[in-house]
Amino acid sequence: MIIIGERINGMFRDIAEAIREKDPKPVQDWAKKQEAMGSGYLDLNVGPAVSDRVSAMKWLVEVTQEVSDLPLCLDSTDYDAIEAGLEVCKRPAMINSVPAVQDKMDRIFTMANKYNAEVIGLAMSAEGIPKDAESRVALAMELVANCDAYGVPLDSLYIDPLVLPCNVGQDHGPEVFETLRQVKLLSDPSPKTVVGLSNISQGTENRELINRNFAVMAMACGLDAAIADACDEELIAAVATGRVLLNMDIYCDSFVDVFKTQNL
Repeated sequence: MIIIGERINGMFRDIAEAIREKDPKPVQDWAKKQEAMGSGYLDLNVGPAVSDRVSAMKWLVEVTQEVSDLPLCLDSTDYDAIEAGLEVCKRPAMINSVPAVQDKMDRIFTMANKYNAEVIGLAMSAEGIPKDAESRVALAMELVANCDAYGVPLDSLYIDPLVLPCNVGQDHGPEVFETLRQVKLLSDPSPKTVVGLSNISQGTENRELINRNFAVMAMACGLDAAIADACDEELIAAVATGRVLLNMDIYCDSFVDVFKTQNL
């Protein structure tokens, strides 16, 4: 499973201040920490820190690329900000994200084709997140169809079945696992899958424990990537172990260290 480091996000106080003050140090420190822990991508989100998200995203991409060569996952509901970031990315990036809403899919898949970007597609419509796996998979199929229509490779599409906190949406968990299984049957090649891992534990007292267990369970259902806390040592160890047990990586006594260095 690929870890997409979540920490460079304007929702965090230190990153919000760094964006406002144009101080690259906190951003670059987190980029280096997450890369050292085995992140395959770095998620960049300007959040609510500034009103001009376009220039903020461009700055965030530029200062991150000064210290890391990892591909970037550009995260915003402001599609102009995403495009500004794509324009200065040194290597193909990932767009986070687009729901199964036609005008939004038109914009995002056009950009993905133009910039050779991967896309995270959300299994939700304008009406919101469905509860059952069947409805989630139907929305995933809409995303697959649009991806193909715009000439974006299907294996560049990541379907996010959308995880709700287990303390308020506990019955959604099995539906997410079933969605992960069924998404792999939608096309050939099949789309990939991703979750925002920290969402499962939002508002709970045992966040790290819940995140780690959910990650490994989801991997067994076909999860390919997670936007997650890359600096949680035990999460990284759990993911590395899961990859060995699922025969994704070859076992060696230092398999956790090998996982951390696979993107370096």
